[in-house]
Amino acid sequence: MKSQTNPAPFPARWFARPAPDVARGLIGATVTLRGCGGMVVETEAYTPDDPASHSFPGPTARNAAMFGPPGRAYVYRSYGIHLCLNVTCGEGHAVLIRAIVPEHGLAAMTTRRGTDHPRLLASGPGRLGQALGVTLADNHRPFDAPDFAFRAGRPAPIITGPRIGITRATDRPWRFGLAGSPYLSRPFPPGLSRSG
Repeated sequence: MKSQTNPAPFPARWFARPAPDVARGLIGATVTLRGCGGMVVETEAYTPDDPASHSFPGPTARNAAMFGPPGRAYVYRSYGIHLCLNVTCGEGHAVLIRAIVPEHGLAAMTTRRGTDHPRLLASGPGRLGQALGVTLADNHRPFDAPDFAFRAGRPAPIITGPRIGITRATDRPWRFGLAGSPYLSRPFPPGLSRSG
């Protein structure tokens, strides 16, 4: 049995839900990739009926992971530069991991990012991908190994708002963040709802 300080990784069935539910549930959880990681503080949800989602056009070679089993990595290159880390959920659903609090493997993350400023290590999907050493070879990899997993964390006050960096379906409140966290990629607009 795993101790409370090192809970078992979330099983694949935990992710087999609509992306907005998983995105909310990951706030406060811990993600680890090959010894590097930390507490998830910002996510975004994408669904197959969402014009902003890669899965909206249907299955392609690029988005194949989104139509495969839940609890797998979906990795893609953004703007031809940054590798972004997502976790697959129900068919055609995925959650983009936008920011974490750097807690494990700080030396490696600092080397990869070229900075030791905690706020600049993994706040934003491009920075996060670089800090965690995400590669295209991680695409389709299951989050079920001790060094490649999400684990339950502490309860967190969550704030929700519109997603950022997209031009379609901008009104959907599917960006989730840890309320008050200095590690968010961008502040949420004032006056948004919070929940525990």
